[in-house]
Amino acid sequence: MDQEPVKVTELGPERPRRTRGIYLLPNLFTTAALFAGFYAVLAAMNNQFEKAAIAIFLAMILDGLDGRVARMTHTQTAFGAEYDSLSDMVAFGLAPSLVIYEWGLFTLGRLGWLAAFIYTAGAALRLARFNSQLSTADKRFFTGLPSPSAAAIVAAFVWVAVDNELTSADLAWPAMILTAGAGLLMVSNLWYHSFKQIDFKGKVPFVVIVVVMLAFAVIVSEPPLVLFALFFLYTLSGPLLSLKRLIDKRRRRTSASSP
Repeated sequence: MDQEPVKVTELGPERPRRTRGIYLLPNLFTTAALFAGFYAVLAAMNNQFEKAAIAIFLAMILDGLDGRVARMTHTQTAFGAEYDSLSDMVAFGLAPSLVIYEWGLFTLGRLGWLAAFIYTAGAALRLARFNSQLSTADKRFFTGLPSPSAAAIVAAFVWVAVDNELTSADLAWPAMILTAGAGLLMVSNLWYHSFKQIDFKGKVPFVVIVVVMLAFAVIVSEPPLVLFALFFLYTLSGPLLSLKRLIDKRRRRTSASSP
C-alpha cells in the first residue's frame, strides 16, 4: 500500500503512517470478473453450458478492463495485483475446467478429471510464473499461452458444441485433448504476442475503424464459432512464432560461420 513521506519534527523523524483502504474502481472490475467465473461454475452445475461459456468471456472483458482502469486512474497497488491473480485463477483456471468436465469430460472417467486437473494446474503454474517474472519479462510477448486465451478456447469449444447440438459422446475425446493441451501450453516456453505495444491513444487511419466494424459484424453473426476460430489461431501462433525464431536463429548461425 502507499505510504506517506517521513516528516521531521522537533522530536526527530516521525514514523510513517500506512494509508488504510483500497481503491474501489479497479477492484470493482476484478470482483465482477471473479463473480463471472463463479457464475460459470454454477451455470455448468445446472447444465446451462451456454451461459457458463458467455460468463467466462465476460470475465475476460472485465479482466482486461481492471488493469487499464488502474493505469489510467493511477490506482495500481500490490493488493490489486494479488487480487487480480486470485480472480484469474477462479475465472480462467478453475471455471473452464469444471465447465468442460461437467459438459463431457466426466464420460471419460479418470481420463476426464485428469485432463481437467492438468488444465487447472497449468493455469496455476502459469499465473505463478507470470507474477514471478513480471519485472524481467519482455512486455511484447507472453511466455506460455495466457490463461484468459486458454479459458476462451475451452469455453468456445463447449459453446460451439451446445450451439450446434453436438453431444458430449461425439466430442469427449477431442475435448480431453483440447483441455489437456491448453493446460500444457500454458506452462510451455512458447512465445505469444501480448499486443501491449498497440497504442490505443494514438491516431489510426480511417480504414482501421472500418476493419474493426467488420470484425464486430463477423463475430456477432456467429459468436461461438468465430471466437473459437480466433482463439484457436492464436493458440497455434505460439508454436509458429517459436518455429520462426528457431529458423532465424539457425540462419544467423549459418551466416556467421560461413566465410
